[in-house]
Amino acid sequence: MYFQRIGDLREDSDRKQVEVAKYLGVTQSTYSSYERGDINIPVEALIKLADLYDVSLDYLWLQSRSWPARFPLLQAHWRL
Repeated sequence: MYFQRIGDLREDSDRKQVEVAKYLGVTQSTYSSYERGDINIPVEALIKLADLYDVSLDYLWLQSRSWPARFPLLQAHWRL
């Protein structure tokens, strides 16, 4: 799954890929693959990223305003 926001958050916080990779305990190459969506990000890494950037997992996962159309039950619940 592609998580565009992890790259945006990293850039917004003026961090380099190698810094975030070290924080996660992975190589820079692996972290770069996360940002590009080439490989799946382990849940543990997503939790660490959410903590690092002080955001929720939902924020990392819900990437666009169009997401409710893919989840009609949530759309109805939140009246979006």
